[in-house]
Amino acid sequence: MPVVNYQEYKEMLERAYEGHYAYPAFNVSNIETVNAVLKGLAAAKSDGIIQVSTGGGEHASGSDVKSAVLGAIALADYTRLMADYYNVNVALHTDHCKASKVESFLIPLIEETEKRRAEGRPNLFNSHMFDGSDVSLEENMEIAKKLLARCAKNEIILEVEAGVVGGEEDGNDNSGVKKEKLYTTPEDMLYVYNNLSEVEDGAFMFAATFGNVHGVYKPCNVQLNPGILKAGQDALKAEHPDAHFHLVFHGGSGSTKEEIHETLEYGVIKMNIDTDTQYAFTRPIVDHIMKNYDGVIKCDGEVGNKKVYDPRSYMKKAEAGMAERVVEACNDLKSAGKSARA
Repeated sequence: MPVVNYQEYKEMLERAYEGHYAYPAFNVSNIETVNAVLKGLAAAKSDGIIQVSTGGGEHASGSDVKSAVLGAIALADYTRLMADYYNVNVALHTDHCKASKVESFLIPLIEETEKRRAEGRPNLFNSHMFDGSDVSLEENMEIAKKLLARCAKNEIILEVEAGVVGGEEDGNDNSGVKKEKLYTTPEDMLYVYNNLSEVEDGAFMFAATFGNVHGVYKPCNVQLNPGILKAGQDALKAEHPDAHFHLVFHGGSGSTKEEIHETLEYGVIKMNIDTDTQYAFTRPIVDHIMKNYDGVIKCDGEVGNKKVYDPRSYMKKAEAGMAERVVEACNDLKSAGKSARA
């Protein structure tokens, strides 16, 4: 089955670490964006990660229901259904969940996995992200350790974050954060490892920050310092010679290919992509509307043109546009052509 199991997922991450490439992780919010990611991954012959944020889940559940949990479940189940028709492997992940939403978002999703496992069914999600960047590092790790222990019992990988990704995404606004908070120190990275490694059989990914900023920025407008990741890996090796981090790159919009490729050398195995694919999805819709305005809008007593106001006519174009950006991401992260199913 193209949606991987726990062992296959761990092997995916280790292959990327050893091969110095990363899996693109795409945020989705409806079935069209899921289809676009699967289409693009298959075209690139790349395995990848499909992820749902709280906002994406709310959108998928509809404006009346507005349930992040129900929407996330719906998108995960749809992905699992359709992924069987593509010759690549995918993992299912949930994106940024702040401490304030753990009980209302993460815990219900973990409970759903526990229910399914008791019935002999596969996990709902392969991994979850706990974003404790808005609490102290000590509190961050206290919560993360409890979550990781529960995840480990259910063969779920936990992603954690220390430091703050600047900018704004999915309603989380860190645009006014102090600059020093954008850079995780080697000491903090060691603190994360030493705490989480206490959890028996726990598997985790780590989003250390090195100047990352969510949102839309031109190249060179974001001051990245990928060397922070190397310093953290070196500090870990010095204290634990057999250990290494599986690192995650958030807020990559506006980053140069050189910066991205440098992070791959330091252990980045997952890169989140949302802003760029949002634009790639929307741009063809705008083009369609502008070129077919008289057919889309019933004005001056006319009846319009059903062929162009049928949502399927422009959603197909949106899917294709986003799929092209997915292929580009796979090439940038060097995962293209490396699917385990190839």
